[in-house]
Amino acid sequence: MSRVLVVDDEASICWALREFLGDLGHEVDVASSAEEGLDLAGRGPFDAVILDVRLPGIDGLSALGKFRELAGSAPIIVITAFGNLDTAVRAMEGGAFDYLVKPFDLDQAASVIARALDARRGRQGAEGKSSPGEPEPKGVDHSVLIGHSPPMQELFKQIALVAPTDVPVLITGESGTGKELVARAIHRHSARRDRTFLPVCLAALSSGLIERELFGHLRGSFTGAVQDRKGLLELAGGGTVLLDEIGDVPPAVQVKLLRAIEHREVTPVGDARPRPIDVRFLAATNRPLGELMAAGEFREDLFFRLSVFPIRVPPLRDRRADIPALASHFLNLLNLPPGGQVALREDVVSDLMSRPWPGNVRELRNAIERAAIVARGREIHPEHLPPPADPQPRPASLGTDREEIQNLITRWIESELRQPDQAETADSTLYDRFLALVEPPLLQSLLRRNQGNRASAALQIGIHRATLRQKLRKHGIE
Repeated sequence: MSRVLVVDDEASICWALREFLGDLGHEVDVASSAEEGLDLAGRGPFDAVILDVRLPGIDGLSALGKFRELAGSAPIIVITAFGNLDTAVRAMEGGAFDYLVKPFDLDQAASVIARALDARRGRQGAEGKSSPGEPEPKGVDHSVLIGHSPPMQELFKQIALVAPTDVPVLITGESGTGKELVARAIHRHSARRDRTFLPVCLAALSSGLIERELFGHLRGSFTGAVQDRKGLLELAGGGTVLLDEIGDVPPAVQVKLLRAIEHREVTPVGDARPRPIDVRFLAATNRPLGELMAAGEFREDLFFRLSVFPIRVPPLRDRRADIPALASHFLNLLNLPPGGQVALREDVVSDLMSRPWPGNVRELRNAIERAAIVARGREIHPEHLPPPADPQPRPASLGTDREEIQNLITRWIESELRQPDQAETADSTLYDRFLALVEPPLLQSLLRRNQGNRASAALQIGIHRATLRQKLRKHGIE
């Protein structure tokens, strides 16, 4: 049995967590303020602490360091109803194990607590090593990533987790979702924040130019090389490099890039001696790297080296609740004349919420800027907005036609209806029969799309290669 301290000024939250965690076998103490919680934490050992951010008196984040001292190795889980990137970073830098956004599911809370307790047992009671990070430089604008929706809360959490480390990060997402903003946020909250952040758009460079720009060259190494020149990876020493549109790097350059990431050294064009570099690598792409690997256009070893910590930026259609805040933010960024503040009508907001936004946040910003110009400093009406863009059809993630799936399901249902006397009653048996009918064509279609490459196929659907191999063997698929 574990002892858990819950610090929250909402009596309903305290009651729900006490009852739910009590049923799971935990002993739960509650406090309605940080001061009361610190007093309890100082009087008795706890195995985990659940700490709210908004509290009367001292707020949870301000008290986090003191809880860290008193709780020792006990993991601290922060909960908040006002999650943003700043909250996530401060919580993680302050030593929090994780954070939950209200309203949260009790099963979700139980899962986080279980992971926290397991992590503590894995440390065998050692004192927690987390400590408050360095204060962030003044003037940093945390509003560049806007959103309170669940997908954005998860994005903030991932940024907060990976920013203090030095591992490579692969940022994926559709065009216009804000992948570079995510990269800048990672750099801003890292130990390299005071050094260079260098975004390199690889799609804008030719094959030969990419190599010279990244790694540098010696005088006379090619026509026009009149002097030695350091590459961007060397010039950004101590900082962070964003390799944007990484899917457009030609295979010949991928080999040198892999070596640069693994060995932290570069060899300029025309030189035989490697030079050490000190940069953090971030990469971004809106292209399906799995398909590029299957086609032999992208190296698997480079992919796995870059994607130590993958982050997917959600499209705007998956975070529609953030549209009003984003629209207001873009209006505030406009350089309007004095007295020219533009307001958004409710019917305009409703219009914005209903649009497909295939261009994502970038398209929304352009629409707001155009509407503000047309409105001439007055209230924005629906007719001031540009016409909605037609969304482009997107391929299914499994590469299987929806009609094919529907036909298979229909065939399975019809087979059951035709034989009611033989119908199975056990759900597991029905499920097995359904899989036996549906899985083979789905797997065959998946392999066709990946040209028989099992590693790429397994990666595309998020399973281990051994699991895919077992399924193929089960259905006799070569």
